[in-house]
Amino acid sequence: MDDIVRQAIAKWPNVPHCYGWLGLDARGQWYLRDGATQALGGFDVARGSQLQHAKLIDFIHRNYEADARGCWYFQNGPQRVYVELEAAPWVWRLHADGRVMSHTGKVAEVRAMRVDESGRVYLQTDIGPGLVHSMDVGLAADAVEQGRWVPIPIEGAVLAQEFGFVRSPFALSQSRSQAGDPAPQA
Repeated sequence: MDDIVRQAIAKWPNVPHCYGWLGLDARGQWYLRDGATQALGGFDVARGSQLQHAKLIDFIHRNYEADARGCWYFQNGPQRVYVELEAAPWVWRLHADGRVMSHTGKVAEVRAMRVDESGRVYLQTDIGPGLVHSMDVGLAADAVEQGRWVPIPIEGAVLAQEFGFVRSPFALSQSRSQAGDPAPQA
């Protein structure tokens, strides 16, 4: 996390969290979801505008984390901007030399490989779970053929629960508010 972000959190510790405004697709691209986009439905229905500004994307990448509930967010100064996930919190890019890198540029070590009923390939790593980018599935197949990874079947419907992440922090916050529970601040 950037030092300037830590300083902002210390200066303004009680800024409300932001839900529904940022999304991550299955190819590792960020989307801004304004109020009009959110009114059309969830991230699976209405993505919004793809972010193009390289420095903003780099800032998001440096300040992208998960809370204790498994909700992923971008720490924007003192405010947490929770991320709607199309597939998983990380999108993995594979390299012919065996390296696995996240959409944010972090190197990861693979612990397990899972394949859902649609043929999507997921990796559990030392930094968390993610989806293999569609352009790199061939390299994942090579890793299986070389005996480096063993594919384990998983149902897509239980993936988030098994890996411990929340695809829609917005939906979770709505269900909490309808139940009378405020969204946690930490």
